[in-house]
Amino acid sequence: MSSSDIEMAVEHLKRGLTVVFPTETVYGLGADASNPEAVDRIFALKGRPKNRPLIVHVESASRLGEWAEDIPRTAWTLAERFWPGPLTLVLFRRKEVPLEVTGGRETVGIRVPDHPVATSLLRNFGRGIAAPSANRFGRLSPTSSWHVRAVFGDDAGPILEGGPCTYGVESTIVGFVGEAPVLLRPGALSSPILEEFLGVRLLRPDPAREDIALPGSGDGHYQPKTPLEVLPAEKLRSRLLGQVFRGDRMGVLALSSLRELGAEKGDASFQMPGKSSDYARELYAALHFLDQGGVDRILIEAPPDDDAWCAVNDRLKRACHQPPGG
Repeated sequence: MSSSDIEMAVEHLKRGLTVVFPTETVYGLGADASNPEAVDRIFALKGRPKNRPLIVHVESASRLGEWAEDIPRTAWTLAERFWPGPLTLVLFRRKEVPLEVTGGRETVGIRVPDHPVATSLLRNFGRGIAAPSANRFGRLSPTSSWHVRAVFGDDAGPILEGGPCTYGVESTIVGFVGEAPVLLRPGALSSPILEEFLGVRLLRPDPAREDIALPGSGDGHYQPKTPLEVLPAEKLRSRLLGQVFRGDRMGVLALSSLRELGAEKGDASFQMPGKSSDYARELYAALHFLDQGGVDRILIEAPPDDDAWCAVNDRLKRACHQPPGG
């Protein structure tokens, strides 16, 4: 990525326009977080409801106090250890932070991305960049520039190239009740790593609370256009061998051997990695490929149900959610 590309992107941001930039998690659709009109462009491009808060990306932990106040000691401890990295902290906003960024709430999500292109963009811009994933609201997140171009073309502004994303799923979001950390969204940084570092278990929010709105927290989210099902290995094998949907072309993501499952080797069958972090890195790319490949249905072998796979299972649960009557 050349310095001229960064300069062009910075000029777009200063003019209140949007740009696309890579992070270690997914590609983001960014705008000047201090400019309400620029932030509104993000919502318009994505078709995103305005009550869904955005994450503010900053260059370093030293900028945290410019966006948040009453910051718990635990938050500073996490920032010093895991920033730059795939961790978002939800804190009380300073009054200067536009409500357009926070979805009308008194808290703001902040993180320091760990990607050289994002770092260069933030350093040269000198201010915070509000950025959700560069996709249409509720659809698959992009982990390459190609995914972004396929959706937006040139409408989102300059697309800074950064190669495939390292983690491939969104950041982990942590909030606070006093000093106690709360896992608001599982993500690329696993909860066991956070808990081992802090020496305490992360609290979990009450799922019945309606006042918590977070990036990527909708029931139907991270969805391909193609119908998707997550099945245990034996049920997946029965489905494939029994040809329940005769004539349908199946896309398959498998942890077990494709041969054992009865899946045909080819462009529509993926043997996924057995390690959760490797699986996460390849998940969205595989789903994008199948979604563009003309399959009629995507069948996914259910991953293990443990903390290491929490982020992957969260994304798959939301990806296959169907609204009532849908």
